[in-house]
Amino acid sequence: MRIEASEEMLMDSVERLNAAVGLLEKTVLWMEEREASMTGEVKKISAAIESERPRIEEELRQKLEAAEQQIAELKAQAAAPAARAVSARQTIPSTTAQLLAKQGISTLDSVEAGALDAALNGLSIEQRIAVKSQLMRAGVLV
Repeated sequence: MRIEASEEMLMDSVERLNAAVGLLEKTVLWMEEREASMTGEVKKISAAIESERPRIEEELRQKLEAAEQQIAELKAQAAAPAARAVSARQTIPSTTAQLLAKQGISTLDSVEAGALDAALNGLSIEQRIAVKSQLMRAGVLV
């Protein structure tokens, strides 16, 4: 009787193992089907991305060109005020103009550093600084 019980238990175990094997086989088949369908989806997504790539690259290239053009325009605009400041009207106080005229400097367009220093030689250091600062504010000295 003991052998029969053992055989029955063994047969039960074998049946359960066979059932488990069947379930595992079904699971493996299901996973393989799912992997195949996912691989197809990944290929579709990859193909869609690859087909859009040239358009996206062209769009980015155009944006880069527009940005570079805008940078060039902004640099030109930044340089323009400096040119306008030089050609703008240069007004200095009349006392400074008279002082420079006495020293032979009548036109402010061509003031040379040596001529200005010679003209201001007779003044105190404070007066020289004041005259030069007025000329700088007027845009004559840079």
